[in-house]
Amino acid sequence: MKKIALFGMDFSEGFNKNILALFDIFKRHQAELIIHKDFASYLLKNTGISTPENRIFSDYLSLPVDTDFLFSFGGDGTFLETLRIVKDRGIPVIGINTGRLGFLANISRDEICISVEDLFQGNYSLEERTLIRIVGSKPIPEQFCVALNEITIHKFGAGMISVITELDGEYLNTYWADGLIISTPTGSTAYSMSVGGPIVLPESRNFIISPVAPHNLSVRPLIVPDNKIISLSVKARADRFLVSIDSRTYEIENDVVLTIDKATFSLKLVKFPGTSFYNTLRNKLMWGVDKRN
Repeated sequence: MKKIALFGMDFSEGFNKNILALFDIFKRHQAELIIHKDFASYLLKNTGISTPENRIFSDYLSLPVDTDFLFSFGGDGTFLETLRIVKDRGIPVIGINTGRLGFLANISRDEICISVEDLFQGNYSLEERTLIRIVGSKPIPEQFCVALNEITIHKFGAGMISVITELDGEYLNTYWADGLIISTPTGSTAYSMSVGGPIVLPESRNFIISPVAPHNLSVRPLIVPDNKIISLSVKARADRFLVSIDSRTYEIENDVVLTIDKATFSLKLVKFPGTSFYNTLRNKLMWGVDKRN
């Protein structure tokens, strides 16, 4: 019997039939379900699916350690939130896309039933995604300072910031810009890509340093090995700057030195037959949308 956790956000009414079909498969395979409290309330209100009190969890601490899989229902933003629930537990995550095609939540509504049947048949593989960690010389107002996509330094208010950057203690560059993105391979298709950073395959062992609106146009994104320790010191007109850890943003004082490196654990993604990062790239970015192909 599989123990499966469910986490998700709101979805359109048209997705209800997919949810009900999925629960039928869970029931047929006698899966033990544990549902996030907010998602359980949403399911009850919109689909009539009820969840016993002893089958509800609310966070990392209340998620059973023997959970076999966690399903994320929503988009890539929802998927990023699952990291804060799973953390270092090593629970494989499955992303069900309830809206548009996503890079992380890449199982469409048409593929749900086939994919879940593959899961119960053991017809899947696990893919480990690198995580990135940030530590401050003074405490950052966030207990879980780990990201799947990227860590970003932003200016606070008007005016540029200068970000003095070192790799393993050796000076690299001072970035005069609106910000600086340190991205994982997973995050190479997110914010980093939007500022001109390269797309990197998920299994690549790299970080990408991408400036946001740099003042010096000769400055370009840089790929570095993920075993490097990146140190950042910020100077700005304001007395503070912003740090984003995936989608979570915090104000940091200028005298705080930031250290960024590879996290000591990774996030496991479930990969099913027929799913491919290359296919997702072509579909999401509409590569090859040309009558000549």
